[in-house]
Amino acid sequence: MISQEVRDQYTVTIGIECHVQLKTKTKLFSAVGNDAREAPPNTLISHIDLGMPGALPVLNEKALELATRAAFALSTEPERFSQFDRKHYFYPDLPMGYQITQFYNPIIRSGSVTFAVGQQTKTVRIHEAHLEADAGKSTHPAGKDYSLVDLNRAGTPLLEIVSEPDMHSALEAKQYAKELWLLMRYADVSDASLYYGNMRFDVNVSVSKTDELGTRTETKNLNSFRSVEKAIEYETERQIELLEKGQPIVQETRGWDEAKQKTVAMRSKEEAHDYRYMPEPDIPPIELTEDMIKPVRDSMPPMPGEWRTRLVGLGLDVSQTDTLLEAEVESEANYLAIIEASLSEPEKAKAIANWLVNIEIPLRRELETSGGLPADNAMRAKLYEEIYKLVSSDKLSSTKAKSLLTELLSKNKLPADLEAYAQDGGYLQVSDEGAIEKIVAAVLASNPAAAADVKNGEMKAIGFLVGQVMKESKGQANPQLAQQLIKKQLGL
Repeated sequence: MISQEVRDQYTVTIGIECHVQLKTKTKLFSAVGNDAREAPPNTLISHIDLGMPGALPVLNEKALELATRAAFALSTEPERFSQFDRKHYFYPDLPMGYQITQFYNPIIRSGSVTFAVGQQTKTVRIHEAHLEADAGKSTHPAGKDYSLVDLNRAGTPLLEIVSEPDMHSALEAKQYAKELWLLMRYADVSDASLYYGNMRFDVNVSVSKTDELGTRTETKNLNSFRSVEKAIEYETERQIELLEKGQPIVQETRGWDEAKQKTVAMRSKEEAHDYRYMPEPDIPPIELTEDMIKPVRDSMPPMPGEWRTRLVGLGLDVSQTDTLLEAEVESEANYLAIIEASLSEPEKAKAIANWLVNIEIPLRRELETSGGLPADNAMRAKLYEEIYKLVSSDKLSSTKAKSLLTELLSKNKLPADLEAYAQDGGYLQVSDEGAIEKIVAAVLASNPAAAADVKNGEMKAIGFLVGQVMKESKGQANPQLAQQLIKKQLGL
């Protein structure tokens, strides 16, 4: 274990390559289904995917649109001119003997991702993002002397987003990966399911005591934010230990062993010349016009950064904001639209946001095993509207609002007359001054010491008396009115 003193002598430098599966109906160059999640092996294939002689690829136009959306999500614009190249290597799951990708002229050449790390704001530059066709999948059955190849994923459209080496800690890398995931979801570029491999991260790590970058390693195919963080922590420790022993770092590709929580060597790291890149002769260069780009630009929704500004402006803290942003894409519920509809009334928007964070989102996660709450957004929006009316008119306390919301959301129910339903259920506050006066008189008579404390100026005791009034009224008394009547009866 490296001491912190030794660790502090080294600068860690991290870059991330992220493969994002575009949400097209068909593959990048063939008219075959793009959803291979539950498909039997080798059922989503064509002569193009198999690399049959004479098979000609045809570019999927939807992939260009999604790459354009990704460019705007990354705070840049797509290149007006881009083209495809052949990347040559030989492996059983690559029947053509080359991968169609973009090397010389990618569709995105810049961009940035801005995110929070603790109380600090961090911006990571994007070096490029390029379109490419995925390879198939090789599996190696345990205890067998053969491998199996499934070509369902061969030709799946990917956008590989390559960052600059701007990160210097595992936490920064984890937060970058999470923000990139949010950007691709909000821009509707990808389903971005980490479980199904719609987003996979390759992390490059090097350590050095000088301003010159050290020898890097690349850990491939990480499929969770936690594994990104843990792989970098392990690799940082491993490299420093080697250097402290006077041993060199080998530039290589490594894998992540989730069970052992360590990286393992896979193969030596290839360089660009090893792949013998050449222009793809069967696909013409791509020229995007303003008429093609403008509709995409105009259709872009608010991105996470813009939503953070809005939500923080309502008075929500970072934790609440992150909960909302992540929950929005983890379920079919359209939480942000409900808040957006109330932004002209900040107090209302904040109240609804708090109910979503503190009541519905935890409740949805709790009920996920039984299917979760139905995503009836129209019903949900109307329910919050009606609840807020009752609260703002002092008919419903914040505590009772939480109980009522929990009940109705759990039942996926919106009564025709919510006020009557709340009245029948004992949720509404009693604001009948005469009724509360009687309860206050009884409470003061039963608690003479507390009453005397209040009369002597110890106003903290009034909270106790209000609590007793609430208890006697079974939580239905209006607490503000109860406090006023306590003061009145005590002659204050």
